[in-house]
Amino acid sequence: MAGHDLCRTVAVCGHEAGYGEALHDLVGPDVLVVTGGRELIRALAGLRRSGERACVVPMTLGRDPELVADTARTLRALPSGQALGTLLAEPFGTDRHLIAWLRAAANRVPETSALLVTAPSGGLFEDAGLYRIARLVRGNGAHRLVEVAIIGGDPDPAEGVRRCGLLGAAEVALLTAGFAPVEPPDAPGVTVVSAGWTVSRAALARVLAERVADARQRWSAHRDDGIAGGLTAADDHGHHHTHPPGEGHDHHHTHPPGADHGHDHDPPSHPPGAEHGDTHLPGADPHDHGRPHVPSAAHVIRSTA
Repeated sequence: MAGHDLCRTVAVCGHEAGYGEALHDLVGPDVLVVTGGRELIRALAGLRRSGERACVVPMTLGRDPELVADTARTLRALPSGQALGTLLAEPFGTDRHLIAWLRAAANRVPETSALLVTAPSGGLFEDAGLYRIARLVRGNGAHRLVEVAIIGGDPDPAEGVRRCGLLGAAEVALLTAGFAPVEPPDAPGVTVVSAGWTVSRAALARVLAERVADARQRWSAHRDDGIAGGLTAADDHGHHHTHPPGEGHDHHHTHPPGADHGHDHDPPSHPPGAEHGDTHLPGADPHDHGRPHVPSAAHVIRSTA
């Protein structure tokens, strides 16, 4: 975005960030925290009136690809005068990043503790995916017992702790697969502790800066605003199932109360040659997509788009 130094970071939040509540105490005043749809549109209009451009970062840790696609659809629907120069960055993180962060958090927990991977409920497919993430966190780890709990879902953290206790755990550590730690529930006979922030304030600021820098470089070099690629983010999300004859796909996703789309749902378009590259953690085999490796939670790679 040569010639436009005033570029504000806009963090668009879904269920993983409590629709923004989890981020307000983590980011500085230079970052606008919004939900999607009309709230995003109003924020962008305000920035345009003040002479600022925007780089929009979908705040997902890999469990909400629909947030990326929704954000891209909202940006595509902007009036041309407002859309020009508004950039869509790569998502904050991927599920590979999340698994690596959770493994790093698990390494801070005594090996005798059970791990309870928790996250806000995001829907049927998002919640089911949390079990896969927990299994990969357990893989090659030292903790024998790794279970899942869903905030606002089933099992909730209290039930998850109870199940860990029934399986013999005397201490349970809560790992959050979201942006905010979970308050440990009371559990008779079981010690429950929080493993703390999965993504620290410093890591959050660093990754946001990297996403914005990469998006601006992509725009400067290729005039690619990232929107076309974002439209395809959820193409394969939640469709790995069958329907009875005569019934097609009708997949709904949720929004916080009062937040609507502010955009249409036309089929996503694929510009020639536009695709998103995979991200790889330091030292990881680029073809090993089942076992992310991380030497330190501080090392989060840039987007490869």
